[in-house]
Amino acid sequence: MIRRFHCFIIFLTLGLGECRLSKAVDESRFEQALIYPSRIKDQVYRDEVHLHWLPDDRSCWYRIQTGPKAFEYVLVDARTGERKVASTLERLGLPRKVPMRSSELEIFNRKKTTKTGTATTIRLSNEMPESISIYWIDQQGKQRSYGSLESNEERELNTFEGHVWLIKSEAKEKLAILEAQATDQTIIIDGEGKPAKANRQRKDSRVSPDGKWKVHFKEPDDYQPRRVTIVNSSPNEQLQPELIEFSYNKPGDPLPQTKLSVVSNSDEYANPIFIDDKLFPTPFELSENADVEWAADSSEFYFDYNQRGHQLYRVLAVSTANGAANGIVRVLAEETSDTFIDYQKKNWKHWLHATNEWIWMSERDGWNHLWLHDTPEGKVKNPITSGEWVVREVLHVDPENRKVWFMACGLVATEDPYHKHLCRVNFDGSDFIKLTHDDGNHRVEFSPDRECFIDRCSRADVPTRHRLCRSIDGSLIAELETADIASLLNTGWKIPERFVAKGRDGITDIYGVIIKPSDFDPTRSYPIVEEVYAGPHSAFVPKDFSTFPRHHQVAELGCIVVQIDGMGTNHRGKSFHNLCWKNLKDAGFPDRIAWIKAAAATRPWMNLERVGIYGGSAGGQSAMRALLDHHDFYDVAVADCGCHDNRMDKIWWNEQWMGWPVDESYAANSNVEDAQKLQGHLLLIVGELDQNVDPASTTQVVHALQKAGKSFDYMPIIGAGHGAAETPYGSRLRLRYLTEHLLDDDLKIR
Repeated sequence: MIRRFHCFIIFLTLGLGECRLSKAVDESRFEQALIYPSRIKDQVYRDEVHLHWLPDDRSCWYRIQTGPKAFEYVLVDARTGERKVASTLERLGLPRKVPMRSSELEIFNRKKTTKTGTATTIRLSNEMPESISIYWIDQQGKQRSYGSLESNEERELNTFEGHVWLIKSEAKEKLAILEAQATDQTIIIDGEGKPAKANRQRKDSRVSPDGKWKVHFKEPDDYQPRRVTIVNSSPNEQLQPELIEFSYNKPGDPLPQTKLSVVSNSDEYANPIFIDDKLFPTPFELSENADVEWAADSSEFYFDYNQRGHQLYRVLAVSTANGAANGIVRVLAEETSDTFIDYQKKNWKHWLHATNEWIWMSERDGWNHLWLHDTPEGKVKNPITSGEWVVREVLHVDPENRKVWFMACGLVATEDPYHKHLCRVNFDGSDFIKLTHDDGNHRVEFSPDRECFIDRCSRADVPTRHRLCRSIDGSLIAELETADIASLLNTGWKIPERFVAKGRDGITDIYGVIIKPSDFDPTRSYPIVEEVYAGPHSAFVPKDFSTFPRHHQVAELGCIVVQIDGMGTNHRGKSFHNLCWKNLKDAGFPDRIAWIKAAAATRPWMNLERVGIYGGSAGGQSAMRALLDHHDFYDVAVADCGCHDNRMDKIWWNEQWMGWPVDESYAANSNVEDAQKLQGHLLLIVGELDQNVDPASTTQVVHALQKAGKSFDYMPIIGAGHGAAETPYGSRLRLRYLTEHLLDDDLKIR
């Protein structure tokens, strides 16, 4: 009995020691970290320039914030570069009529959020004479209030790509519906929106130019996608829990076998001509929403075939000559890969029917470039761009002068390879010119006549500089504004430090940022906290200037915060990207750990003995993986809404990188399967209403950890969806956990 009693006491002591959350901390510092984002909010001025062009396209004006509730109006002559500054539009000789910038993003047919991508920001500027109300439209179409914005005030919304936001007037009239984009946006609201344009009739691309034929993609009537059920335990409208069910296919699930047909447009229900699908037998997605392009003479139409597994991509042509009776299908172009084809980011094309040509974006030579194709022969005529750099986005194609304008990165050997520059080139690859010049990341917007463009250039460590430049050669027309960060620096905010180190191979440069607390002291020793997101669909280390409120909030605890892009992420060429293939658990860890060690080697204030990590979604998967495979380096992890098992997550994201059919690689990458390897302090957070990543992905990890007898912490956020750690409660919990397990009451290393 005595022996058993002693064993029981020892077990309890160890268990409590591993799970305790009561270690004394500096509460005042913790509270200061919580409110730090509000301290640095609205402390940057002259940082947002949005040009409004006058009818002659030769002059433009903008409003710039110069201080708290202080603004200037600037009129610019785009021919001479002359600037006139005044306190009002009237003093510039212009009427006060501000176009609603959000009109370009209006999507009044959107009734709910259907997609959750990477974290992003919308800055709303209210130029209405009254306050406006802000609502997030959730996945069920419910309007969730996010407060109001007073007249002439601005506010940043932390959101996710694809989230839908509704703006209403004081009278509850709809002013705008906005969908968050992957890049940060600034939207000016002044009530001059044009909702009527949503009702404009668009030409149906499925109908041939001569009006005779219409393309149909018909799904089987009996196809049933997977349904996922979650429980809203605490609905606002009722006492009892609410059952929520939604469509959600997962890797390996059956997909509809779509039938393609051509019908008479005069009677689309009579005598459909079904097209032989031997050249497109297993499409990943082929539906009524598929893009269709017709030849100018209606002799054939074109569509894309992305074969399930994402290793074969074809552009196909279907003949409608001779009354469409033959329905002959031919391959116009084909791409194959032993790993994956990045069909979401790199399948842009532009048709040049007047010359029987088309341009396609392709990684066929290992780098994302543009290629000119012949349509009748289905052959490549020539590469338009080439080299060990990548095309990021095409902005404009000029068929008459046979030129294309695009954004590219990796062009300058001495610069960060993620920096985007504006370029122009002829269709035959000649006369290539880089139109932006400063060492930084460039965002551009053309004038209506495309004679000039505004260049917004910044870096994580350099405030935004705005210039008006000529499109012909990039030469300067006028210096517009340079962001003023004096007030921000007066808060103690530290400019991020960019750092480059070699990756796992000792050859490849890996890029990241280092962020310090406002009271940074180089004589002290600080724990390191990494913010991780290593989704292969993009790269995530910030390249534009920002206040980075989340990073700095964590740093204010008394930490050094880092963020790094390792191998397996995007925009560095195919070989760099391929490392993620069937290998999402790698997440660039060997590169990121090497980078942190290299940074600490010359920065003695970075303490490699105390390292934490946090992330959400794919970052949540990686945060937990840090304590499974790399617990010799990482001590603490906070994993939010993680897709901990890729078999449990959405089909389109996971089959893109893990392949199809589902094979043993899915289990080999699963945090659930490896739960018994856990060492260190782990906090799992999940939103009970997450419709982006099935919440069961987290609860199944919880089950596996329990079966393995592991100590960990788990917090479901009631009523929250994806990104639950970004709610006020979740954010506070994340900070508390990192504090308690990395710092003692003196904020020194234990």
